[in-house]
This record gives sequence, C-alpha cells and structure tokens, in this order.
Amino acid sequence: MTAYQGEEGIVELCEHVLDRGVGIEAGLLSVGDAEAFVESPIAARCTRVLIEPLDTDPDVAVAHAAAMEDVLAQAEIALEQVHHGDLVASWAVSKRAAHCGHGIRTGLEDTTVLPDGTLAKDNAELVRTALQLLA
Repeated sequence: MTAYQGEEGIVELCEHVLDRGVGIEAGLLSVGDAEAFVESPIAARCTRVLIEPLDTDPDVAVAHAAAMEDVLAQAEIALEQVHHGDLVASWAVSKRAAHCGHGIRTGLEDTTVLPDGTLAKDNAELVRTALQLLA
C-alpha cells in the first residue's frame, strides 16, 4: 500500500496497517514529506519509499527528487527506493533514478507522453521505453 506521508493522520493510519501485517510504501511528494517521514516512528517499519516529485519542469523535478533522497540518506534510511515523476518530467526523474540504482515506475497514471513529448500509443510503449532506461 502506498501511503503519502504529507497527509493528515498518515502516521497513525500506517501504524494501524503495519500492525496488521500490511507492507507500506511511503510516498514522498516533497522535501517536507521526507523530513516528516524520517522523524516518524514508521520509517524503519516500511517496505520501501516512493519518491515522486510532481514538478513539471524536468530539471526541477530531478533536483527535487535528489533533495528528497538526500534527506533519506542523511537520516540513514536504507529502504529500497522507487522513483517516478509526472508527465515528461517523469522520464528525467526515472533516468536519474536508474543511474543511481533505484527502481522506477511508469504507466498511464504517471505520464501519457514519451521522453520526446510525443503521445504514447499505449501503456506497453511506456513500459518498453522505461525498460530501455534500465538497460
């Protein structure tokens, strides 16, 4: 279950779900989310972290993802990370994440366009393009 850390009452909800054996992917949309997460009592109990900057400018999104990752590194949070962004910026975020050895995620929920901005034919084309980043 992805639990976005900036939402009110999220820590209590996550504790409740974790106590019932459900794994949590901690979703981080901002540096503030990352800072709150590393200070929370659930950080060590989560399965992985989703770093998801929603900035539309690719350079800004990459810098934002790197800043969130830095917060985790400084707090010595060694959870698996999955990165993705939004629209065309998602490709820049994914490229950086793949280069750093992190997982990536793509699909029509995140973007409908290819790295050059053209409309993807379908979800399969997005996945094939993402696989090329990992090669």
